[in-house]
Amino acid sequence: MEPSNVLYWIRVGLGILAAVICTLLRLDDFLSGLSLGILFYVFTYYVLKRRFATQVEKPSKVFTMGIGAYFMSWIVSWGLFYTLTLWILGIV
Repeated sequence: MEPSNVLYWIRVGLGILAAVICTLLRLDDFLSGLSLGILFYVFTYYVLKRRFATQVEKPSKVFTMGIGAYFMSWIVSWGLFYTLTLWILGIV
């Protein structure tokens, strides 16, 4: 598998992980969840940069590869996990 594909799917998984963290921290408003999602993305960028900077054609690709997939998987997963949490707790 190419490093760019691996990086893309890692971003999808990290988006789901960020959504789980937002749900567990009980972040109710969108702005605090968004700020946590952005901070998590930037933090993981530095971790992934060490691993993939030499394997992709441009080091800047590490930051941009999978950014859309990360945020789409984060927002969809957060909505799902948050709704399920409310349903399990009997709030909805």
